[in-house]
Amino acid sequence: MRPTRWWRSTHVAVGVAVLMLVAALVAGGALLNRDQSDQLAVEPAPPPATAAPAVVPVAASAQAPTPRGLAAALRLVASDPNLGNFTARITDALTGDELWAQGADVPMQPASTNKVLTAAAALLTLDRDARLTTRVLASEKPGVVVLVGGGDQTLSAAPRGEETWYRDAARIVDLADQVRRSGVKVREVQVDVSAYTGPTMAPGWDPLDIDGGDIAPMEAVMLDAGRTQPVSVESRRSRTPALDAGRALAVALGVDPAKVTVRTTAARGDELASVQSPPLMQRLREMMNASDNVMAESIGREVAAQAGLPQSFAGAARAVLAALDDAGIDTDGATLLDSSGLSVDDRLTARTLDQVINAAAGDGQPALRPLVDLLPIAGGSGTLSNRYLDTDAGRAAAGYLRAKTGSLTGTNSLAGIVTDESGRVLTFALLSNDAGPTGRTALDAFAATLRSCGCRA
Repeated sequence: MRPTRWWRSTHVAVGVAVLMLVAALVAGGALLNRDQSDQLAVEPAPPPATAAPAVVPVAASAQAPTPRGLAAALRLVASDPNLGNFTARITDALTGDELWAQGADVPMQPASTNKVLTAAAALLTLDRDARLTTRVLASEKPGVVVLVGGGDQTLSAAPRGEETWYRDAARIVDLADQVRRSGVKVREVQVDVSAYTGPTMAPGWDPLDIDGGDIAPMEAVMLDAGRTQPVSVESRRSRTPALDAGRALAVALGVDPAKVTVRTTAARGDELASVQSPPLMQRLREMMNASDNVMAESIGREVAAQAGLPQSFAGAARAVLAALDDAGIDTDGATLLDSSGLSVDDRLTARTLDQVINAAAGDGQPALRPLVDLLPIAGGSGTLSNRYLDTDAGRAAAGYLRAKTGSLTGTNSLAGIVTDESGRVLTFALLSNDAGPTGRTALDAFAATLRSCGCRA
């Protein structure tokens, strides 16, 4: 104990001495500089800082890369064997001219870059403020109410006062409150899933992805996109999401959840309660930033409903491709089994993906312009928030590259835009199938080269 006390007392003594010395210096400085201090005291304060945030457009006069210069700059990164079977297309955003391509018309497994097509079709055909409605109806049987799904997968099981997985989501307890206020004495709950038709799982989906948390069977009503734990990142998904939603409503109404049944025929009756989803743009942002598979499938079905097609996997795929065809996008070679890209049987070409991004970045399709803002930012947001930060080339591209990512076993993909060092905007689509163990970093290295290559030779 004695050394400790000695150290403390010495520390205090030294501290006091230092403080006395500082005080003496401050006092001396004050005496020596009193005239100067008085002069400074009367000088006017600088004007307050003002902020003028704005979107500064890139200069149209910036020189575009040449195909020859781009080919030279990309030769090394394009030859990385970890890219596996690699196709790509790079285009000038201002002119639409193709600057570099490799196998651009070869159909490839796109993974989640398929969501670019779903988002584009939604922007082309739907109201950006569109909301989905979930209702509760009184059935023909006294005491029996029907939960009618409208495709809102954001409806939450979270209790009041707790955060929901999706921002501004309605809650099952909101519906229960309205039903109670209606005065109906409920003794049984049914769930109407008739809005969606066809299989609940797409061809090429792995059922293990339900337990892995990547997808849920697509039904017209579910809670928190089928998550069994409403606000957990690691939550698995339910295999019976509509039934779970009905049971949650039953519990909130104080009736036996074991008696809940699911019906595939449309219910009729007086409306007792209703809630709405967040607007389309908010849901699109969730879909693109988090690469939300359930949200993509739901939005694909909205596109199908707008086109008068069944709200099914096949109907959504047909509607999405038709909307892009109408917008002048080349969809040759496209085979879509879903709207999310989770199916291993989906196929898209780099040309189709790049044309969608190029149309959004250019002036030909103003309705698609918001798509650019929906793309994750390299090193900054969404599925790119933790990428492009571990190499010099990657850090140079961080903030200047925005892209939708895609990944499945052996597949990595990117579709987006990049502003090169001269200020020229390029669009690109990169598809890597049968990739090696570092396939994703190889793809990022390829994309990062577009930022800093020079490419004017």
